Amino acid sequence: MARIDAFLELGRQQGCSDIHFTVGLPPLVRIDGELSPVQFRALEQEEMKSMLAEVMDDPHKKEFKQKGSVDISYSVEGLGRFRINVLSQQTGPGAVCRVIPDDVIPLPKLGLPPFVASLAEIPSGLILITGAAGTGKSSTLAGIVDEINRTRTVTVLTLESPIEFVHKSQKALVIQREVGTHCRAYAEGLRSALRQDPDVIVVAEMNDEETIRLALEASETGHLVLATLHTRGAAQSIDRILDAFPQSSHQQIRTTLAENLRCVLYQELLRAADGRGRRAAVEILVVNPAIGQHIREGRTFQIPSVMATGRRAGMQLMDQALVGLVRAEEIDPEHAFLVAKDKSQIKPFLRESDDLGPLLEL
Repeated sequence: MARIDAFLELGRQQGCSDIHFTVGLPPLVRIDGELSPVQFRALEQEEMKSMLAEVMDDPHKKEFKQKGSVDISYSVEGLGRFRINVLSQQTGPGAVCRVIPDDVIPLPKLGLPPFVASLAEIPSGLILITGAAGTGKSSTLAGIVDEINRTRTVTVLTLESPIEFVHKSQKALVIQREVGTHCRAYAEGLRSALRQDPDVIVVAEMNDEETIRLALEASETGHLVLATLHTRGAAQSIDRILDAFPQSSHQQIRTTLAENLRCVLYQELLRAADGRGRRAAVEILVVNPAIGQHIREGRTFQIPSVMATGRRAGMQLMDQALVGLVRAEEIDPEHAFLVAKDKSQIKPFLRESDDLGPLLEL
């Protein structure tokens, strides 16, 4: 039994999402978005090195030495599965361990708008799930894959680094490949995927020009491509994709997106109104003819105004989602105020006891 397992067990028992290990501090757990230390002494550098060496095999150690960080899929019978990122920093080696739920959480239990489940029915094109790290993108992606797995007789091929949620084939055939173990890179996995007869391709992260280009090509050739991006807004995701390419390619990429992008979800996790857990707020961009025209002509700045009036098509801005959740008493108004772009929409819901100081003048 690796020494780290005791801390992972403690974190899972406390319902945390992440466990941080840093030299000079006791382990820290993130619960409902907040970090707090466990009752343990500060970890020493040599202790940290030997503890992390217990969960890394030789290829992991080699990659860590070359790159300064490595992602590991780690599982312990009776304890569960974790995604561990081992990193080098000023004080020495450290690690961040993400707790992976034992089972894929179905979309209805994630608290997402019912519209999200309908994305599993789309036959082809590109669907993006965006947001900052730790906002539930992986859970939403896994929920959509689970919906496809339960309802469609298709082949689903996933590319992940590392594999997090494990999908057992139901109606669909689900093939999961781990980058670094089953293929060297996302781009390599995507190139070979087109020869492996998939109907649905899942790219856990589009993070470079070649991966984005191959994902777009796959969406053009009759496949449904599900992918994640680290962006803070649905419309901004289009600009993020364009920025990955040279200026000379932008018109071609805009045309490809206008024709093949189906939907962008941007999500945030906010404190629940009762203080227990967090709830997802989701911005939804559906690419209809009006949105497609704006993308094609490079007018992404006009997309939010179309989204604001596109509720019948399933669209909503983040601020609209926040107001709806505050009205339903699902999320903390104070936290919603901090996240909202147009803070005037949330101000009427703030309690007199909410102490936001200068932020109330915004």
